[in-house]
Amino acid sequence: MIKLQGLTRKFNGLVAVDGLTFEVGEGEIFGLLGPNGAGKTTTVRMLCCLIKPTGGKAFVGGYEVGKDALRVREIVGLLPEAPGLYGELSAYRNLEFYAKLYGVPKRRREENIERFLKMLGLWGRRDDPVATFSRGMQQKLAIVRAMVHEPKVLFLDEPTAALAPESAKTVRDFILELKQERRTIFLCTHNLHEAERLCDRVAITNSKLIAIGSPSELEQKFGPSRTEIRLERVSRKIVDAVRRLKHVKGVEVVGDKLMVEVEDPEAANPVIVEAVVKHGGRVRYVARAVHALEETYLRLVRESEA
Repeated sequence: MIKLQGLTRKFNGLVAVDGLTFEVGEGEIFGLLGPNGAGKTTTVRMLCCLIKPTGGKAFVGGYEVGKDALRVREIVGLLPEAPGLYGELSAYRNLEFYAKLYGVPKRRREENIERFLKMLGLWGRRDDPVATFSRGMQQKLAIVRAMVHEPKVLFLDEPTAALAPESAKTVRDFILELKQERRTIFLCTHNLHEAERLCDRVAITNSKLIAIGSPSELEQKFGPSRTEIRLERVSRKIVDAVRRLKHVKGVEVVGDKLMVEVEDPEAANPVIVEAVVKHGGRVRYVARAVHALEETYLRLVRESEA
């Protein structure tokens, strides 16, 4: 559904997006992750035909970005960084205005506005001026605006920013429901826990592509190998003994557990357990520690900036 081939964008000689190449499948929730200034928003703006690439190509729904700009705009919806709504108009009038711009027939327009406002908990405020809405409510309304013409591809730039936890959950549930309709969702976010919960695959970028894959694939491939050892009691003697072992790169104490970073778990774990028992430790269990996408992300970004 989305294909990037060496996509590049420069601003006065500064390379904001540097040769991105990857694909996003139909019905996939795809996350674009990276630090501030990594080119995420610039990438989305190019894919939505708001700015032109300075190098490479991209295709959305089979249409080429730049050459087929009007066709691309017909099939995409965009939640930008700022909602950009008309404050003096009601929520309903805002959505009606944008639906008319997209040529949505009257009956379909009314059905879509009602459906999406109810899904995001805004139907009861449909006749109120948007200027009276909180920042979070405006964010949710902007998401409805992006969906009112039922696009095949939805671009969301920080969709849960400024939302309270319960509203953020409503938005996440909304995104997952859209996926059931085989819509392709391209998500830019700094919320790595959210990306881990929602995304089928993610790309980590810092102007250039660093890594791409499902969250679990990236964690297994790039995350540190750690062994979790739960003891009846952790002592200083045990910790010091484990730290001195050849294959151990680091030890962290978390309550009654040792989190031991190792290069080769299969070779190191028997030696670690032997050392723990030798120094008076009673082992309750040993397991491979599960690390979050956040830990993998931070490690890859740090290495890209080194």
